[in-house]
Amino acid sequence: MVLDLPTIWAALLGTAVALYVVMDGFDLGIGLLFPFAANERQRDQMMASVAPYWDGNETWLVLGGGGLLVAFPRAYAVIMPALYLPVIAMLLALVLRGVAFEFRAPQADTTAAWSIAFFAGSALAAFCQGVILGGYIQGIHVENGAFAGGPFDWATPFAALCGLGVMAGYALLGATWLIMKTEGAVADLARRQARVLLVVVMGFMVAVSVWTPLAFARIEARWFSAPNIYVLWIVPVVTAAVAVTVWRATERRDWVPFVGTVGLFLLGYLGLAISTYPYVVPPVLTIWDTAAARSSQIFMLAGTVVLLPIILAYVAYVYWLFRGKVREDESYH
Repeated sequence: MVLDLPTIWAALLGTAVALYVVMDGFDLGIGLLFPFAANERQRDQMMASVAPYWDGNETWLVLGGGGLLVAFPRAYAVIMPALYLPVIAMLLALVLRGVAFEFRAPQADTTAAWSIAFFAGSALAAFCQGVILGGYIQGIHVENGAFAGGPFDWATPFAALCGLGVMAGYALLGATWLIMKTEGAVADLARRQARVLLVVVMGFMVAVSVWTPLAFARIEARWFSAPNIYVLWIVPVVTAAVAVTVWRATERRDWVPFVGTVGLFLLGYLGLAISTYPYVVPPVLTIWDTAAARSSQIFMLAGTVVLLPIILAYVAYVYWLFRGKVREDESYH
């Protein structure tokens, strides 16, 4: 049996991106919630809840970007110039957030300034990721297998909508994470924030779900043509059911809101996959059109098969080791 290596690599990269969005999403979301904390002591507690995990969460971004270059180099050569500006802005924002995380010390003269930097880096990174997503969904101008558009093709109202939607989604992830991982006033505030943010996120999901089939004929055909429509209606129904579960759980449950919010993200991710697969550069280049040489894919897959379980085991161990809630008097430093 001949392995379909492009499909295997697409699944691996899709998994890496999903893990990044969920794992880095909640600590970016906590940065977005920083301005709403009552004082720096609450922000210390919020930051302490993600301190053991945040830098490791970005591993999946490296795997996604590096894997795209290795497995689908023609796609990388098209996507990067098309989305170069928001990608660079996102990376710089992540650097700012990382510096702020390390330099922000409780009860120091510069604590408030670094709190602002942490919020700014988190907000810009989240918005840029949404803009990249929007620019990707709306399609990239390709001629003769190369990017043929302009540097600001991504700058559209749809991309801006996606940017704001991702910010709201990450904030919801952050709020539900705080419900699960903190105690006291921070957790109480997070419960109130989660309900408001859930309504906002569902509004963005509905807006994107309506906009995409109206604006992009290829997506309309994918979702609403027979026989697809007889099966795909399940996705929005399940999404609504999960949203109701999260709404009800925010009052009394600790872990259900976060797990439910992760479910909402994965359902949205599934919708994206349904809308675009097998195009890795919508709407013209598929995973087979852009795949690297088979020998290259096999060589890199051999290393990935060995290293990926080790990374997953390490991540699982870290999350288990630092399980439990962060109390009000605990901080990172």
